Amino acid sequence: MLALQKQAFHALLEKYQDYSTNPAVEPLATMRRKLGERDYYFILLDGREVGYIGVKHTEGSLHITPIGLLPEYQGKGVGHQALTLLEELYPENPRWSLGTILQEPGLCRFYESLGYRPTGEITPIQPGIDEIGYEKIRHIQKG
Repeated sequence: MLALQKQAFHALLEKYQDYSTNPAVEPLATMRRKLGERDYYFILLDGREVGYIGVKHTEGSLHITPIGLLPEYQGKGVGHQALTLLEELYPENPRWSLGTILQEPGLCRFYESLGYRPTGEITPIQPGIDEIGYEKIRHIQKG
């Protein structure tokens, strides 16, 4: 999974030179720790692992952190389908949250196309790169 993560986030690492928070530079020890703190799912296409999604359980919501997709599968609907299927795995969960790069309009449009809305929370990472929070509230009918 670490090798897949490095490939999925390499282009953003090159673009922003963010060596403090980019998943492409995450050490194995950190990933091992996170494996005990989150649910992880591989994104499979024709039996091949082409990405993954991490889900962190927080009070009152599930937080997507991170979602990584190999570059050759980005922009082809694979991530859209994966997130839709992920949400179906947790039908009782009314609130989803995530953070993405504010300066990447394509990423923002991607999450907005799935019904996620900006929370207004913006966290500076370094000059030229900020994280913007998104959330999606689902109304769940009981009974």
